[in-house]
Amino acid sequence: MALFGFKKNSNAEADNSSSENQVERGILVFENTSEVIQAENLLKKAGWSIRVMGPPPEIRQGCDLVIEFPLIEQLDIVRLLTEKGLPPLKTVPVTSPLLQPVDIFQVKDFGRYLMVRAANMKLTLDKETRTIVNISGGGCPDVPYLAASMVGKTLAEAPSPREVGHTLCGYALQLAYEETLRQCCA
Repeated sequence: MALFGFKKNSNAEADNSSSENQVERGILVFENTSEVIQAENLLKKAGWSIRVMGPPPEIRQGCDLVIEFPLIEQLDIVRLLTEKGLPPLKTVPVTSPLLQPVDIFQVKDFGRYLMVRAANMKLTLDKETRTIVNISGGGCPDVPYLAASMVGKTLAEAPSPREVGHTLCGYALQLAYEETLRQCCA
């Protein structure tokens, strides 16, 4: 059912249509990245249209990620998160341009190569062969392992970063990986 341009999706995918900007949004702030990841999984599984974003500097608290959600769903979303032991530190309505969350993706096309950055992690792909040629960024201890596991493999052969990484860098690389799939396989 669509509600002010948002809907609770049966397939748990975020609705990123242009109507999104016409709806009042809220931001869920959490203490750490692990809580954001757990809340994201829980809310998407429940079918809510949400996005993980970078927090605006004015509300940065604890974690470098926030969850953007349709504000009209605040009571139900916070109730579900609280029942599951994941209450947000705070919920902030996005009422000012200064409070807009930051898109964590940057995509650069270098001709034969495509680089997708999500937060602090970058994945570079050879578009002709769909081979991952570089993983860089971050300072987490699993970045070298992630790079060794993925570089030199095609997108189809490489493991999902979420399968082998367990840090904020692994999570950010997963987002870059998913965006790369959307960019080159759409």
